[in-house]
Order: sequence, then structure tokens, then C-alpha cells
Amino acid sequence: MWSAKRCGRMPRAHTGVAATELAICLPLVAMLILASIEACGMVYLNHSLAIASYEGVRAAINYDSTNSDVTNKVNQMVTARNVVGSQTQLSPSDVAAVARGTPITITVTAPCNSNALVPPWFFGGKTLSASTTMVKE
Repeated sequence: MWSAKRCGRMPRAHTGVAATELAICLPLVAMLILASIEACGMVYLNHSLAIASYEGVRAAINYDSTNSDVTNKVNQMVTARNVVGSQTQLSPSDVAAVARGTPITITVTAPCNSNALVPPWFFGGKTLSASTTMVKE
């Protein structure tokens, strides 16, 4: 007499259970994986903006810096990290006219939609930004 246990086969009554578990769990696992990919992409985007704002303000605090030096440095950083649609804001607006000892803030922003690895889901329609402040030399 043969037994299902002996042959390594599932009994007929349990074959539908595995298909049902797969039908329930597979979409949840796929959603979890896509959400993780999107979250990692937004962490990368936020880090890229922080690097760009830091490098921009480092260029801005030099005694002979101009606005074009700052925007060129920021654009160089965001281009190297494949950030799309970034915008740079300088405060004060003319870094060449700022006196020594005055704080300068550079803010770099970018939309999440155009920088997402997967179609925007959690971060759809949002904008990330990073600011760095240093004192003019």
C-alpha cells in the first residue's frame, strides 16, 4: 500500500492550499519589494541633494565666488548623481556682495516623480530638498 507521505507527494486535499497561499502572499511580497525600491531611491535622492547643497555652499563661501560658480558646482553634482529637475536657491541672492562672516544658505530641491526608480507611489507629487548653511570666508 502506498502512502502520499512515502512518495513525497502532497495529498489531493492539500494542493489547493498552496495555490491560495501563493495568490494571497505574492502580491503582498511584490508590493513590499517595490515599496523598498522606491524608499531606497528617495534616500539616494535626498543624499544627492544634501551633497549638492554642501558642495554649492563650499563654493559660495570663498571670498571671490560668484553665483555662477555656485550654480555650476551644484549642477555638476546633481548631473553626476543623475538627479532630474533640480532647482537651486541661494540666500542671500548675490553671494559676491556678501560681507565676510555672513551666513550663506544653499537649498537644492528636486521632484520625486521624475527621480523615482519605479512609478511614484508613496512619494508621488512630493518634492525633496536639502539645505546647507556656512559662513562666508
